[in-house]
Amino acid sequence: MKQTDFDTLIVGGGAAGMMAAITAAEQGCRVRLLEKNDRPGRKLYITGKGRCNLTNDCPVQTVLENIPTNPKFLYSALRAFPPQRTMEYFTALGVPLKVERGKRVFPVSDRAADVIDALRNRMRELRVEYICCTVRELLSDNGRVVGVRTNDADYFAPTVLLATGGVSYPRTGSTGDGYTMARSVGHTITPLTGSLVPLEEDGSLCAQLDGLTLKNVAVRLQNAAGKTVYEDFGEAVFTPFGLDGPTILSCSAHMGTADGFTVVFDLKPALSEETLDAKLLRIFREEDVRTVSAALRKMLPRQLISPILHLAELPFSQQKDTLSREARKRLIAALKHFPIRIRGKRPPEEAIVTSGGISVREVDPKTMESKKLSGLYLAGELLDIDAYTGGFNLQIAWATGYAAGNAIAAAKKERESI
Repeated sequence: MKQTDFDTLIVGGGAAGMMAAITAAEQGCRVRLLEKNDRPGRKLYITGKGRCNLTNDCPVQTVLENIPTNPKFLYSALRAFPPQRTMEYFTALGVPLKVERGKRVFPVSDRAADVIDALRNRMRELRVEYICCTVRELLSDNGRVVGVRTNDADYFAPTVLLATGGVSYPRTGSTGDGYTMARSVGHTITPLTGSLVPLEEDGSLCAQLDGLTLKNVAVRLQNAAGKTVYEDFGEAVFTPFGLDGPTILSCSAHMGTADGFTVVFDLKPALSEETLDAKLLRIFREEDVRTVSAALRKMLPRQLISPILHLAELPFSQQKDTLSREARKRLIAALKHFPIRIRGKRPPEEAIVTSGGISVREVDPKTMESKKLSGLYLAGELLDIDAYTGGFNLQIAWATGYAAGNAIAAAKKERESI
C-alpha cells in the first residue's frame, strides 16, 4: 500500500492505541500503527506487577468515583465501554479472567503477556500494519491533520490518533512526546506529576526500616492541617527513600501538588486502644518478659520496636514493672498512630500513571477528537485524567481508545458518503 492508502495513523502502541486500532480496523479502516518500541504493548507487561490488572468488576458509577481528576469527561466513553464490556471483550479474545480482592480483574494465567498477545494477534488478523519508528511532528494543512513526521519518513492519512502515554516509566516508551506534539497545535497541557507513585520521607526513619513490609495495617493520609484526606487498609513497604506499596500508591493519588502530608499507620487496626491495652497487660502477666521491648516482640516486627518506644518516649530498657499508666497510654497511642512525615512524591518517571496532561476541555468527550485540530484524536494517559489503583486506569485506556476507534471509523464512512 502507498502511504496515502491508510485511513488512520495510530501513534502509540499501548492499551489505548491498540484498542483504537482494533476498533477502527474491525469497521473496515485501513490502520497503520506507529510505535517506538519493536513490539506494541510494552508497558502492559509491568501492569499489576506483571499480571495485568486490566479492569475492575464494578458499575460505571464506581469507576467514576475512583477517578479524582475530570471524571465527568469520561461518562460517555465509559457508558459505551464499561468494565463488563472489557471483561467480555478479552474473554472473547481467548483470555479467561478472574476477579480478586477489591474486584480487581486479572487473566486466570496471571500473565500480562496473554493480554498483550491477544491484542497483537487480533491486530494481525485485521491486517493492522505495524511500523517501529519515533514520531516527531504532526503534519497539518488548513486546520486539518494530514499525517505525521518521523525520524525517517512522512506518513499521511486523513485522521491521526495520539496515544503515546504520559511520562511514567519512560523505559517503556512513555517519554512525553505526545504532549509536545499536542502543544504544538494549540493544546493546553496541565502540570505533569506522578500519580500512583512512591513517597519520599521527610526524615531518615524509613531508611532505617528499609525492606520491612507491613501487612494488614490501616493507613491514613493527613494534610498539613491534620485533616484525613484518604484512608486505606493493606500493605506498605519501607524503602531507602520513604514508602511504597499498594496503600501508599493510592495515597499519592490524593496528594495533588500540595505539601505537608503525613502518612499515619495503625499497626493494630483490628484492636481498639482499650483492647490493645488489655492485650499488652496480658502479655506482661502471662509471658516470660521483663522489659517492654520484649513484650513488643510478641506483637511487632523486630525493626519497629525501637521506633515505637522512641515515639512513646520510653527507653529501650524500660522495665514492665515500672511502666506507669500514663506511659502505657503513650505506648498504645504510638501503636495506633505511627506517623511518617512526607517530603513529597517520587519523580513522575517512577509513577505508574501520569497526573495532568492535555486539557479535556479541548477534547470532544464522545469522540476523543481534538477541538484544536480537525481529524486529530487523543486517548489514554495523554489526557488530564487519572484514577486510583485497582484496574481503573487501564479501563480508562480501553474506553477512550474504543471511543476514538469508533469515531475514526465514523469519519471514514462520512468521507466515503460525500
